[in-house]
Amino acid sequence: MNPISTRYPINELFETIQGEGFYTGTPAIFLRLQGCPVGCPWCDTQHTWDKAAEDQVELETVLNKSSATSQWAELSATEVLAAFKQQGFHAKHVVITGGEPAMYDLRELAQVLEAAGYALQIETSGTYELKVSAGTWVTVSPKLDMPGGFLVRPDCMKRANEIKHPVAMQKHIDALDNLLEKCPPAAGTIISLQPISQRPRATELAIKTCIERNWRLSVQLHKYLHIE
Repeated sequence: MNPISTRYPINELFETIQGEGFYTGTPAIFLRLQGCPVGCPWCDTQHTWDKAAEDQVELETVLNKSSATSQWAELSATEVLAAFKQQGFHAKHVVITGGEPAMYDLRELAQVLEAAGYALQIETSGTYELKVSAGTWVTVSPKLDMPGGFLVRPDCMKRANEIKHPVAMQKHIDALDNLLEKCPPAAGTIISLQPISQRPRATELAIKTCIERNWRLSVQLHKYLHIE
């Protein structure tokens, strides 16, 4: 596989602490890709939705962003690795997010990064076919009945290592139950609930349901810590 044949539109590249899900607290390099048609109303990265040609910039512009913008730089897998080294990143856990990162074939990126000693995680809505390595940790945050009209794929649910579902009210729990019945995950898949925007009622509901179901609670730690 040629590691320079696929190029990735990168909106952000930074090192921080993973604030959600199974790997909460893990030092991580975040690779945020541009583009997403799903259209979640509560999305906090709406600047990544449109991949406009006029927003393409050099990598240095992306690395020096002081606020969220729709600007993106296009890099090959080997250029991504070079950027990690150039920035002096220490983390060995790479979170590929977006946007919707599963819009892109991530196998070449995984090949290059895993050979260099990195472990990969993808955060996806589960609405696109997953083109990832066998070792990639797949976090599916299923987006149901979103304006984009995309359906959650059974193969994504089956591949998931972790299903992390945003909730605000009981209807979101019911929708997840329906999805789990129609698209059952593999045995041992972690299921966690994440209160939307840390709202008190949503948090109370998530805690209650997690205890009843023996699921996990995912809080957005980075928002409490006021970090990226």
